[in-house]
Amino acid sequence: MRIDRHLNENLRLLRETLGVGVSFDVIVRPFRTGGRDAALIFIDGFIKDKVTQDIIAALQWIQRADLISNVITKLLERHIAAFEVDTVDTLAGVVDQILAGPAALLIDGEEQAIILDVREYPVRSIAEPDLEKVTRGSHDGFVETVVFNTALIRRRVRDPNLRFEMLQVGARSKTDVAIGYIADIVNLDIVDQIKRRIAAIQVDALVMGAKSLEEYLFKRYFNPLPRVRYTERPDVATVHLLEGHVVILVDTTPMAMILPVTLFHFTQHAEEYFHSPLVGTYLRWVRMIGIAVALWITPLWLALYLSKPDLPQWLQFIGTREASAVPVFLQFLLLEVGLDLIRMALIHTPGSLSTSLGIVGAILLGDLAIQVGLFVPETILYSAVAAVGYFAIPSAEFGLAVRLFRYMLLAAVIIGKLTGLVIGSVLILLLMVSTGNFGVPYLWPLCPLSWQPLLRLILRFPIPAITKRPQKIAKQDPDAAP
Repeated sequence: MRIDRHLNENLRLLRETLGVGVSFDVIVRPFRTGGRDAALIFIDGFIKDKVTQDIIAALQWIQRADLISNVITKLLERHIAAFEVDTVDTLAGVVDQILAGPAALLIDGEEQAIILDVREYPVRSIAEPDLEKVTRGSHDGFVETVVFNTALIRRRVRDPNLRFEMLQVGARSKTDVAIGYIADIVNLDIVDQIKRRIAAIQVDALVMGAKSLEEYLFKRYFNPLPRVRYTERPDVATVHLLEGHVVILVDTTPMAMILPVTLFHFTQHAEEYFHSPLVGTYLRWVRMIGIAVALWITPLWLALYLSKPDLPQWLQFIGTREASAVPVFLQFLLLEVGLDLIRMALIHTPGSLSTSLGIVGAILLGDLAIQVGLFVPETILYSAVAAVGYFAIPSAEFGLAVRLFRYMLLAAVIIGKLTGLVIGSVLILLLMVSTGNFGVPYLWPLCPLSWQPLLRLILRFPIPAITKRPQKIAKQDPDAAP
């Protein structure tokens, strides 16, 4: 419906739509400007009071002769000092803008409304992300306001080709989603695919922010492998933009989604690049070993234990020193569930008590379980080593996928011993091979094999030696050096 020339009719419709008088935070501020009735409508809590007061004060001093004709144009050019202003000519547009935070100025006799973007969202201060801490480097992280997050990236990339396209998702929430990319580096076909998928989403609201958006973009719900890398660090998002990736920022979500990604994006951490190349390579190798340990150490030990009569002499040391009332394979499954329970309890425990809970769960319960004969020391030892490897994984989503794969391997070992372990590992590999991501193979550059990018994964190259962008990602400008 277009804006009516009569202010009272517009205000009546807006009061019905926005629930003025029912919702305490919807404010209608009537006043007069240039001899005409006017009203400013906004949501309390989204508006900078001082700026709004200054705008109303300036409008109240306008003389009747100044607003005889071209009222909207004269107000915008001569009297309204706000930087971000716009006009709309429909009441639906007015409602959408008010609910997004800006204020709407309606004037009697005019068929347009002036939108004043003088909002100030409630926001927490910028702080270092808990999940991606580094000993050196920047300690700022994304927050829940999308415009602050784009500013954190633009502060690092002063490239005129950096684009942030804004879309809205959710018939009711109208959540702002910013798609960021560098126009002369990115594969524009991937950008178009992402925009089409987002535009096709039909939903009331993105209830869980970026995570909800991910599930609409990728509808393979029963594949535990993550298809999106999340980061709360602006420098990590910036690096991926410069490599040709697309970064998606969702309002109210303090993290960025990086697309497209491969398996190896979940094994890297910013810490490696805040040390010398030799130390960074060492840290990378230790982390890769930790990931392998997290996935295979308990299934491998169990497979060797169950196959002990067939093992060579030099592997006969594998086994338990003490008897237990619980079968060894069941001990591993109970320990896996117990570790998950402790991890979940620590998340919901206040920080002042989390250390005590960790000591109780990890030390006292384990020791008592051995003393009463429920568990043997070997199962607790190897489960603890696997847990340490799990916490070395930089990506929480990939870490949880590894945990599920370990459950699968334990079940395969119980059924088929060493043969089951091999078959389970092959099935995991096939799942990874069949997982695609906007045309980028999930195991690239290992499969298909590409030596130069693979060496960059194995070794932490010196920054000046990195002269090429990933060839599967950056289609337009493969050269990283000017």
